[in-house]
Amino acid sequence: MQLKKSYIRQNAILAPLMLVLLVMFSLSLYATKTEKKTASKETEEVKVATGTASWYGPNFHGRKTATGDKYDMHGLTCASNRYPLGTWLRVTNIKTGKSVIVRVNDRMHPKMKRIIDLSKGAAKELGMVTAGVAQVKVEDLGRSLPVASL
Repeated sequence: MQLKKSYIRQNAILAPLMLVLLVMFSLSLYATKTEKKTASKETEEVKVATGTASWYGPNFHGRKTATGDKYDMHGLTCASNRYPLGTWLRVTNIKTGKSVIVRVNDRMHPKMKRIIDLSKGAAKELGMVTAGVAQVKVEDLGRSLPVASL
């Protein structure tokens, strides 16, 4: 009988200890998976596209955009059907090499074949106001503007 009580006492101590160790092991595995996901996001390639850009301004100045913002034709924004609202983009005029960072805050007409429709302020930065259109390279910077992009 003495042997049985001692065995039960040892298991009463070991069971919670084993449970604690199991939980700690599980948490360490979860942390490793989370770190891998974060690391893969940080090393993710910047998505790049090229195409024709145009600009829009006077007829829409002061109206609400798709995000609910008031459109400012002198600001640094754009309309796009390819990128989610709120995405930051670096747009580079291929001919001049000038670039500007803009935020997608509006949508274009669905039949428009252009890659992006810039505010007049952004078009001015790229030197394309007079021509109206330009061949551009568009780099997707994501939803939060990285400080290194400035």
